[in-house]
Amino acid sequence: MDILRGQLQSLIQRLEHADNFQEQLEQLVSVLPFNKYEFIISTLLADNKLTYEEYLDIRNAYIDRNLYLSIFEISAPRGFGDTWALGHLLDIVPDFHRPNKKIDSTYKGEYDLLCHWPDEDGNPHIIKIEVKASRAVDREKPEESLYEKALASDSQRPFLMNYQQMKPSCCDVFLWIAVYRDKIRYWVIQSHYIQVHEDFVPQHRNENTEQRGKDFKKEDIYEG
Repeated sequence: MDILRGQLQSLIQRLEHADNFQEQLEQLVSVLPFNKYEFIISTLLADNKLTYEEYLDIRNAYIDRNLYLSIFEISAPRGFGDTWALGHLLDIVPDFHRPNKKIDSTYKGEYDLLCHWPDEDGNPHIIKIEVKASRAVDREKPEESLYEKALASDSQRPFLMNYQQMKPSCCDVFLWIAVYRDKIRYWVIQSHYIQVHEDFVPQHRNENTEQRGKDFKKEDIYEG
């Protein structure tokens, strides 16, 4: 949005009464879809200060920079993780399936997706996958909505992205998703690497992790 604002501010200077137009913008009443951006662009087009080709360039560049911005409008964490993330993966990877007891008789809801894998002898196996998704947002804008503080993949702004409630003992691999306003990135990590990683720590206290601050054992962490 900052780039778009800068582009439009520069284009406004093409108008004969740019200062008066700026004052008009400050008094403008906006109701979607009729907002100040629509008003600026339509004024520039009407005054022949912006060509249709320039408009298309601005539009296409904005879409490219914000291709996944709508994902930041999903407010409910479960709606983002369970609905969008799993649906997104099932859509792009046909070999993924939602688990059930018909496929895995031991399934108790402890992992999210599975895929079938035949070994060298052709024997079928199930790969259990736990999916975790997160969105990159500006840490220094706590009061703004996710949509407003969404970051691009090349942003230098500070952000925190962690993956919680991970249960390495319940899956074979983790599939992590990072959503930026312009890109989606993926990591596939074997669960045992997470289990022994120095940054994997207990998320909740229980009988196995009550000494989480000092001498807990990595293999005793169920959820972290």
